[in-house]
Amino acid sequence: MLNTFQQADHPILPKATADEAARQEFTKSFKGFIQSSLLPGLTPIYQTRVARRFEKEHGHAPQDRRDIRTGMVDDIYFQHYAAANRIAQELLWESVGVSIDRQLPELIARAKELSAATSAQLVMPEGFEPPRYVTALDIHCMPGGYCSEVCSDDVSVGALYDRGVYLYSMGYTGPNNDDMGRSVVNYIKRHMPDFRPRRILDMGCTVGHSTLPYKELFPDAEVWGIDVGGPCVRYAHARAAGFGLEVNFAQMNAEATTFPDEHFDLVVSHILLHETSGKAMPRIFAEAHRVLAPGGLMIHADLPPFDLMDPFTQFILDNETWYNNEPFWGAMRDMDQIALAEKAGFDRADVRFDTAPMAVMEFAAAAEGYSQEASEAVAERDFTAGEFAPGGGWEVLIARKPLARKIAA
Repeated sequence: MLNTFQQADHPILPKATADEAARQEFTKSFKGFIQSSLLPGLTPIYQTRVARRFEKEHGHAPQDRRDIRTGMVDDIYFQHYAAANRIAQELLWESVGVSIDRQLPELIARAKELSAATSAQLVMPEGFEPPRYVTALDIHCMPGGYCSEVCSDDVSVGALYDRGVYLYSMGYTGPNNDDMGRSVVNYIKRHMPDFRPRRILDMGCTVGHSTLPYKELFPDAEVWGIDVGGPCVRYAHARAAGFGLEVNFAQMNAEATTFPDEHFDLVVSHILLHETSGKAMPRIFAEAHRVLAPGGLMIHADLPPFDLMDPFTQFILDNETWYNNEPFWGAMRDMDQIALAEKAGFDRADVRFDTAPMAVMEFAAAAEGYSQEASEAVAERDFTAGEFAPGGGWEVLIARKPLARKIAA
């Protein structure tokens, strides 16, 4: 039987020796320990010690996540938690990097072989320049970021992402690392059973892990995944071929793609927006509107915006901004995404947030014999800050492009 919380093998996944696998499993367990044992202790520390000290020093109780951070950063328990979290992040990348360094020539050769065996397109334009907000730092402390190339036809950071993100998520991305895409696909099946897109675009696809479920649900659709990272796109193309799916990939910026107007019926992204910038995000919304056909859907899956959380939950999540090389993490959640969608051309009445239950949680509940309704309920449990996903469901921003252009009066 498929183990929900162990990554499934596929032809391009880096192969670990016994020692490497043991180190990787340790990093995953260490992450789990931090989440289950250290994280819960932050709440009583804040309530019984930090909040009182802050009020005594400032004359008022903490008002927002910034006040909470001011009080917490000097507390020894929080410092221990934050240091452990950062160490775990660096350890997991290192544990995977050893495997990749050992077999990089083999991974490159395998990627070429798999890509040559599929009729799906791989578009790698000459002279492409990734945006600075991606190249200026190693996002989520991943060595090399998304775009670094150490040799010709490099796929190393794609391989690092594929295995590393699975460890980071502690298995909650599912055996094929595709839980976000699969969760949105399940949402579409339940709530839009008659929706049949002919062309689908996944913006910021990295290694295509969340792109593939769309091809599975809509096998006759033309599916494209785009990303600014060349090694990620090469790896994604080979990975899809390894799964036996013909999905097209291109190195392309979601702010300004080269696709024709009104070309797609569905445009999606999965935890893309918080890795862009305040200038890029409105452009991505506008580009999604441009390439969508009338009546088409834009769906961005991420964590909830801050106005849907209490200040302490905001503070916990905002640690990514401060300690994990995610400079836009907090700022993105402060932005009015519905207003951005409206400005891009979507009608406000057709823009909303909803929750797509985590597919991996539904799968696990069903394996335990729960009914479909009970499985969905398990997957929709309340948001808990610090978990990989928002308590079991992904927050999705859904916008439908108007069927007809508005005519000025």
